[in-house]
Amino acid sequence: MGAAAEVGAAGGIADSVEVRAHLVAAASAGHPLTYSELLALLGHGFSRPKMRALCKTLAAVDNDLAAPGEPELAVLVVRQSDGLPGQGWWVAGGAVPYDYDGPWEGPEAAAFIARVQQKTFDYWR
Repeated sequence: MGAAAEVGAAGGIADSVEVRAHLVAAASAGHPLTYSELLALLGHGFSRPKMRALCKTLAAVDNDLAAPGEPELAVLVVRQSDGLPGQGWWVAGGAVPYDYDGPWEGPEAAAFIARVQQKTFDYWR
């Protein structure tokens, strides 16, 4: 049995290094990932509990693994419905470094997220 099989049910969801690698690949390619897409890359189907666990790992990716000067990666994980990060990103203060205090949904939020994501895409290309 290989190491990946021994990880257990949580698999890559809790592996911040693996999650970061997928996010860097997405950033390099210039596109965000939906929660479902990222969970699938980690070998899981979408469920709310798995999404919540993934959100904890996303925070670790940005807080613990980012090198000085690197833009955040968690902003690349978005809802399929509107292409915006979920409530957890906003509540965790994802917009704070940008002095954004606008809505979390709608055209203004979409324009803001597009700018933040573009910085990440530009950095990783």
